[in-house]
Amino acid sequence: MKKLCHYISEYMGLLVLAAALLAAAFPTLLQAIRPTTINYLLGAVMFGMGLTLRAADFKVVFSHPRDVLTGCLAQFTIMPLLAYALARLFRLDEALALGVVLVGCCPGGTASNVITFLAKGDLALSVGMTGVSTLLAPLLTPLLTWTLAGKSVDVDVASMFLSILWVVIVPIVAGLLVRWLWPRLTEQATDYLPAFSSLAVAFIVAVIIAANADKLLTGGLIIVVVVMLHNVCGLALGWLLGQMLGLSAPKRKAISIEVGMQNSGLASSLATIHFAAYPLATIPGALFSVWHNLSGAAVAYLYRKS
Repeated sequence: MKKLCHYISEYMGLLVLAAALLAAAFPTLLQAIRPTTINYLLGAVMFGMGLTLRAADFKVVFSHPRDVLTGCLAQFTIMPLLAYALARLFRLDEALALGVVLVGCCPGGTASNVITFLAKGDLALSVGMTGVSTLLAPLLTPLLTWTLAGKSVDVDVASMFLSILWVVIVPIVAGLLVRWLWPRLTEQATDYLPAFSSLAVAFIVAVIIAANADKLLTGGLIIVVVVMLHNVCGLALGWLLGQMLGLSAPKRKAISIEVGMQNSGLASSLATIHFAAYPLATIPGALFSVWHNLSGAAVAYLYRKS
């Protein structure tokens, strides 16, 4: 069973791609599922993240605060500004531009920790950056979204703040509490959590793709190009920043991957909850989930060889 779970998490990119293609080909199979299911699945993934965190994972925040803060600052500047610039450059319509900005304003995704490990990067730094950026997300994600998209779309900052608290922060805290109360039981479950998270993300992507299968063609190839550029430019600029600061190769890898890989599931969840009037806003998050897992696997291979 553990071996199967290992394969599921290792080939997460292909799993998510397969789920997206199947959902696009047979959308009616999943269209009966309510989009709000995404929120519960994302909450379950965040709960799993809380279960895997240890006190040692937070030591890097205090032992190397400069590195963690550098990564988080890059996360909440590079990706939001890239999103805004790409949306303007490619003249995306209102809904797609909103979706791209939402992706850019979200914290780093948990998949970045797996990719950093595979890339032989600084895993402790990666976990520290993911944890801090996630804790900052309830405040920064709504504010950045309002700053970059608020002129064209009504952004309810307070409501988004509460959503992120309930969907992200509360499940993580619950996971930490469960780990503290039942450490042995939790330790046994952690071997299966990456596979569960992989399946949950694949299902989230499938639900979003199926719900918007008829609208995907209206977005066209242009949104795919924007999503790919957003991710690749984030990876490249994260690496360049680490190089400019004279950081070691493992730290450069961690910052590059952390900046380029977003919690795109959260972006889709926020779009579903708060921007129902713009159904296409969920598409960039779904596409980003597919693409960044594929590019992440490629980057892990390249970084591992460097």
